Amino acid sequence: MVQGTRDEMLGRLAEAVGAVTVAHPTRVAVDGPPAAGKTTLADELAVVLRQQGRDVVRATIDDFLFPRAQRYPRGEYSAEGCYYDTHDYDALNRVLLDPLGPGGDRRFQSAVYDRTADAVLSPPVTAAPADAVLVFDGVFLLRPELIDRWDLRIFVSTALERTVERAVIRERRVSTRADVERRWRERYIPSQQLYFATARPTRHADIVVHNDEPQRPVWETARQGNSEVLAAGE
Repeated sequence: MVQGTRDEMLGRLAEAVGAVTVAHPTRVAVDGPPAAGKTTLADELAVVLRQQGRDVVRATIDDFLFPRAQRYPRGEYSAEGCYYDTHDYDALNRVLLDPLGPGGDRRFQSAVYDRTADAVLSPPVTAAPADAVLVFDGVFLLRPELIDRWDLRIFVSTALERTVERAVIRERRVSTRADVERRWRERYIPSQQLYFATARPTRHADIVVHNDEPQRPVWETARQGNSEVLAAGE
């Protein structure tokens, strides 16, 4: 494992992206629990890659949710529902990951759902150059439905208890502490535990970023140690 500054870590990730040799856009997954810091990391990585002259497609799993009426058949606080019923993986593969992958025509859509409006989206189809990079963040990205769609897999690891405090701070203007804690402790944390028990995501990650201290992150090439990093923080 290596500890360094935020810029050093981002530089290492950009190097890893640059080392991928494929004949189609490089598809990068930035996985991790809610409030682990994966969206911030993905945004920062996209900036670094653009500064290096890469064409970056920035997208997120939040734009591939099922409509609200479909995604709570097991109840609003169900961990199983969070893991199995929330995201439209068929659409994600069909309109984004497969078009940018081997044999794809590189004509893609980066979203199918507007979370604010709770409405289905159909944005214009865009063409990506062959040397583009897709930086895609979200939960559960290294599950069986998606695992073979990524050319580089990054997992952002944070102790699950710490994500609760981060979420309380992040959502204090829209939710009470009690509401946030209930969602995290009944739905989000148990769904991550289910994910680790069934998919073993860090076993499939190329790089794990330990993000408990965002300005002094620790990172490792996960396949060398084949470690279960999240389990240690539960």
